Amino acid sequence: MTLEGRFDEAAGVIRVGGDARQRYHDSRGYGYPLEGNEIALAPVEAAHLLYRGDLGAVVTESGERLEFRSFMAREPGAKFGVRFLVYADLRERGFYLSPAREPWVDPPDGEVDFAVFPRGKGPGDGEIEYALRVLGERTDVPSTELEAGVLAIVDEESEITYFEVSERDPSGSSTAALPEGCDADLLEDRVVVWEPPLELYERGFYGQPLEGREYDEPTLQCSLLEAASLAERGVIDLEPETVRKRGREVEGERFVRRLAVYTALRERDVVPKTGYKFGADFRTYADVESVENLGHSELLIRVHPADHVFEPRDLALDVRLAHGVRKTMVFALVDDGAIDWWSIERLTP
Repeated sequence: MTLEGRFDEAAGVIRVGGDARQRYHDSRGYGYPLEGNEIALAPVEAAHLLYRGDLGAVVTESGERLEFRSFMAREPGAKFGVRFLVYADLRERGFYLSPAREPWVDPPDGEVDFAVFPRGKGPGDGEIEYALRVLGERTDVPSTELEAGVLAIVDEESEITYFEVSERDPSGSSTAALPEGCDADLLEDRVVVWEPPLELYERGFYGQPLEGREYDEPTLQCSLLEAASLAERGVIDLEPETVRKRGREVEGERFVRRLAVYTALRERDVVPKTGYKFGADFRTYADVESVENLGHSELLIRVHPADHVFEPRDLALDVRLAHGVRKTMVFALVDDGAIDWWSIERLTP
């Protein structure tokens, strides 16, 4: 016998009696138990049971009998359509999941939509696989709302892409002895270091050698970021503020943010090099023993101010690009020198 549910509009749930507890909750993880065998379903859970034909209808308090199409047409919330698509997709993948808030209320932007349980487990097992937030492709994501968990982004053709968001702590073991007082000249947007010890390039991976000069020690072309860092450490004979001023003239406050990230990475024994070819600020090497035996860079880093607002399409582009070149996309969010590091990667649930 197909069961029917009853709207309890005050509580924001659909109540189902009969053998609903055993049929829907105990065996398949829908809803939560009430007295006796009755259960309460969130609207998205009821919609899924209607869609599958497991629930015959939902009857409103005015006596209106809603099947799947008419139930969906009521538009219970601004995000209900995309939340239903994600709920149905994860159910098809073998997951049990529950709304993370009061069942009838769509979460405000920035809050978790679903608790997703490990395969084979449900609400009563006390273990959560993902805290999941659902977005449409046109819903912006303020950086202040980033939290560890999973973003499910639904595009305009109802395809779903899952992204795992996690805090990152870049670290490495790239260290090299640094010389002092190397002769250097400041050019328009870079610095030339004249014949520093070979180790500055070979072990420290600073700069790029000037081609075509036959010296025992290389002449290095350094970016303004590299030069500012070297000047601060006394490695080159330029005043740090002179280099920083030129950097601000060239790219404004963006230089200040990027220098903060560059400096932090070097302090963590990570070597940052330009990420221009990958559309990022930096690519990074955690373990540089020698440039001649250089391994693959691990991270692409994009630097943003702390109040940056992400567009889902830009996120998808960055993450796909990083994945395509076997790297992880990391966003460095800078707030007056303090940096929050977030990695975002494609996820297949």
